Amino acid sequence: MNVARTLGERIVALRFADLPDEALHWARIGIADTVGVTLAGASEPCARIARSVAGPSTGPALCFGSNERMKPVDAAFVNGTAAHALDFDDCSNTLGGHPSAPILPALFALADAHSVSGRAFVTAYVAGFEAQARIAHAVNFHHYDKGWHPTATLGVFGACAAASHLLGLDAERTATALSVAASFASGVKANFGTMTKPLHVGHASRNGLVAALLAREGFTAGDDAFGHRQGFFEVYNGAGHYDPAAALRNWADPLDIVAPGIAIKQYPCCGSTHPAIDAMLMLAAEHELTPRNVTRIVSRTHPRRLRHTDRPQPSGALDAKFSVQYCVARALAQGRVVLSDFEGDAWADAAIRALMERVSAEPDPLADQQPDHFGAEIVVETTDGRRLSKRVASAAGRTSANPLPMSRIEAKFLDCAAHALPADACRAALDMLWQIETLDDVAALTAQLALQGERSK
Repeated sequence: MNVARTLGERIVALRFADLPDEALHWARIGIADTVGVTLAGASEPCARIARSVAGPSTGPALCFGSNERMKPVDAAFVNGTAAHALDFDDCSNTLGGHPSAPILPALFALADAHSVSGRAFVTAYVAGFEAQARIAHAVNFHHYDKGWHPTATLGVFGACAAASHLLGLDAERTATALSVAASFASGVKANFGTMTKPLHVGHASRNGLVAALLAREGFTAGDDAFGHRQGFFEVYNGAGHYDPAAALRNWADPLDIVAPGIAIKQYPCCGSTHPAIDAMLMLAAEHELTPRNVTRIVSRTHPRRLRHTDRPQPSGALDAKFSVQYCVARALAQGRVVLSDFEGDAWADAAIRALMERVSAEPDPLADQQPDHFGAEIVVETTDGRRLSKRVASAAGRTSANPLPMSRIEAKFLDCAAHALPADACRAALDMLWQIETLDDVAALTAQLALQGERSK
């Protein structure tokens, strides 16, 4: 079985006419959500540093949050880092990570360098999404548990597949590009809670694009860098911990972007904290809980999720995004978790730190009963002796079967985009995104996203 070759054939074969209405619906949402969080993340320190290191670079591709244009590979790197800077971008249960952030910066960079229709752009995005999801089926969740960051180690294949499709590579060159990308796959979870986590995404987006560009020019790679005895599966997962057939099974039946679909985040922090936040907010609303009448909170999540979210003493804003104790305390204290909770020194707020002393995190004893390991339970003890609990099977918006209302998705975009664009430009951009497949040239959209004058400096 040659995984690279077969995937290459299937990636190339996907056409816009093959996409069901549900795929187009979710593609619009995934693209719009990613554009919004990229605009919001463009001013974050990690994105600004990435931009300064990449530049000066002259080219056609827009650097989001600015009016600067770069070479496509540099723009993919900078915009990919910005897309994940706030950890507010969409998620995928299959991937065990963030599916759109590695793919779309590469596609937008290409769309600025070439005349690309909205239909071609959307089809390439779905092809990349499906390719990385199928590879994820072959390696997860051992790959995730071992410590790899799938957003990067698998996202590089999504970016590569999408770029290959948009460039019109044939099946053979697409397979070569995927094999090149196997040597680019990297990113370890030890760097979560630091600038290096969003850097993983910029790195994956750029490298996926580079792999496709190299293959277009005739670059060579191993015949199958996945199945070789020293290839991706064996090296990254190890014998007995992967299933190559799963990478090819049920291709596009259904498309992964349809089911389980994209998880749109409500909160700008690690998705593994979201079910606990939901449970805390529900419990507080139902029983009128406040920091004054709560003596103890226990957050119970799947051990797989607890490994990187049990952070009782976060040391900075990025670290706080991965602290379930901090996120739960914020949810109780203010009835919401928002972008400003992770800006500046908000993480060091004295009242929140004091409340966190009452929050403990432990493995969920019912973890084995969780079908998708994204459930959580919050148990609260009150000053009047009550013991209250709330369990959620999955955070709201986690799958296409439990979507967020469109009004909330739009509100999130407008709030995020307002970090970089004036209100009228935000609204105009969203209107274009909701009909992206009708655009004759996607560069018209990126032109709408560009800043004017000194505001970009």
